Amino acid sequence: MPDIIYEDKQLLVCRKPAGLAVQNASFGKIDLESMVRTYLMERNGKANPYLGVVHRLDQPVQGIVVFAKTPAAAADLSAQVQDGRMTKEYLAVVCGKLPEAEGELVHYLKKEPSGNCSRAVGAKTPGAKRAKLTYRVLEEGDGCALVKIRLQTGRHHQIRVQMAACGAPLYGDAKYNPGAQRGQQIALCASRLSFTHPVTGARMEFTCQPDGFPLSGEA
Repeated sequence: MPDIIYEDKQLLVCRKPAGLAVQNASFGKIDLESMVRTYLMERNGKANPYLGVVHRLDQPVQGIVVFAKTPAAAADLSAQVQDGRMTKEYLAVVCGKLPEAEGELVHYLKKEPSGNCSRAVGAKTPGAKRAKLTYRVLEEGDGCALVKIRLQTGRHHQIRVQMAACGAPLYGDAKYNPGAQRGQQIALCASRLSFTHPVTGARMEFTCQPDGFPLSGEA
């Protein structure tokens, strides 16, 4: 059963746990899209209900995800993702120290052809895409910091790569943090999601607190 925060005729908002893929999980493993679709089928008694994937979170990342229940809602919400009207905030625990207690990071990122990873490169590197985020340190302790992050662009592994590029990789991120220990959970949570309802026009906001962070996560 998916952890549903909100649902109406147009959309469904739920919390994705760390380790669960949003869609297209490997063979034999469940994903969040399949869980939500099964929930709708069982509740409504109709086979193959419409479900639009509006945005995604990396499999290791926990947090809030919105699905569309109609094609029109999917088109509207997807447009909000593209033009920045859908805002996303994250909580992360980083290892090391960021340049300032509050600031902006701009890098150029390039997705590697293999290995499902990206890296920070020069601005003129072929295939490089500009990545921008703002951040604020909320708490520090034991060589780590709890950071609130707002994305200004949506690049592959953006937060993970940008934090590592400035010397503050995410706690538990085995892909970009050489100091991550085996079995640690990556400390990244999509903690706040805000968008305009595709039918009513009302501004909607959903929040959650991270689970299993080494710092409190209270923001």
